[in-house]
Amino acid sequence: MTARMTAVAFAEPGGPEVLKAVERERPVPGPAEVLVRVHAAGVNPVDWKTRAAGALFLPGDGVVGWDVSGVVEAVGLGVTLFRPGDEVYGMPGFPRMVGGYAEYVAAPARHFAPKPAGLDHVHAAALPLAALTAWQALVDMAALKAGQRVLVHAAAGGVGHLAVQIAKAYGAYVIGTASAGKHAFVRGLGADEVIDYTAVDFASVVSDVDVVIDPISGDYQERSLSVLRDGGTLITLSARQTEALTSAATARSIRSGFMLVEPDRRALLAITELAANGRLRAHVDAVFPLADAARAHELGETGRTTGKLVLTVDPLDRRDGFDALDGLDGLDPLDSRPPRPAG
Repeated sequence: MTARMTAVAFAEPGGPEVLKAVERERPVPGPAEVLVRVHAAGVNPVDWKTRAAGALFLPGDGVVGWDVSGVVEAVGLGVTLFRPGDEVYGMPGFPRMVGGYAEYVAAPARHFAPKPAGLDHVHAAALPLAALTAWQALVDMAALKAGQRVLVHAAAGGVGHLAVQIAKAYGAYVIGTASAGKHAFVRGLGADEVIDYTAVDFASVVSDVDVVIDPISGDYQERSLSVLRDGGTLITLSARQTEALTSAATARSIRSGFMLVEPDRRALLAITELAANGRLRAHVDAVFPLADAARAHELGETGRTTGKLVLTVDPLDRRDGFDALDGLDGLDPLDSRPPRPAG
C-alpha cells in the first residue's frame, strides 16, 4: 500500500480560500535525493503570488512552499551528504513546485544544509529563500565590500531584515526604509540609518549609495537609480526593469537587473554559519499550523508583517487519514519573536 501524507494545495488560482488540505502520495527520493519529514515551512510572497496566478514559473501540483526545515527520513541512491535522522533545512527545487506545504518533501540532497546549531525548526524554516535572496544579491551580484553604502528598501520585511544583517556582517554602512513604527526594529538589526518612507522621499535625503536592494519596484526603481553612485548596483526583486531604466543605468556604468533566487548550497552553508554564530536571525512575526495556511496568506498579503511567517506541521497531523486536521481552525498564531540581533 502506497504511503500517504497531508499537504495544503490549491486546485485553481484564487484567493487564500482556495488553499485546502489534501491527501497525496508520499514522495519517494530518487537518485541523489533525500526525503525530508517537514517540521516547519516558511511563507513567502512568491507563495501567495503563485496561489493567486497559478504556476508562475514551472507547472506543479498546486502545493506551494519552498522554505522547509525538518529531518531526513530516507536517502536516495548515491547520497553521501546526509543520513536518516539528520536535521536539515533549505529551499528545495525553486522555482519548480516541490511542495513545501506538506508533511514530506523529496528533493536533491544538495538543496539542503544542516540546520543551524541553536535554531529550532520554526526559525530555520524562515531563513532559506529570503536569506539566499539577500545573499545572492549582496554577495554574488553586488560583490559587497566593507565600507560600502547599502540601501535596503522594506528593511523590516522578509528579505529586507535579513539583507540588513548580511550587509552589516560584511561591514557595510546600511540605510533602510521602513514605516516609523518599525524603525526601532530595523535599528536593532544593525541599520545605521532608517528613513520613514511614508513621510520622506528617500531620494531627497540619500545619496552616494553603492548598492540598492529593491523588493518593491514601480517608481522605486527610478528613484533608487538616482541615489546610486556611478558604477553601483541596483537589484530589483519583484518586477523586471524597463528598457529605459536599464539604458539609464548602463550609461552610468550601474549594474542593474531583476534577480530570481536559486538553490545554492555554498551560499546556504555560509548563511548557516552566520546563523549558528548569532550574526543572522530570522524574525518570525507569527506561526500557524499547516492547516491554517490560508490565514497565513491573508496576513502576509496585508503587507504589514515584520520579518517572516511560518507554518508548523504538528506531529498529530501525521496520523493516518484526514481527521488529524480537525480542530485546528481558529487557533491563534503564536507570537514567536526572537531577540533582535546585535548587528
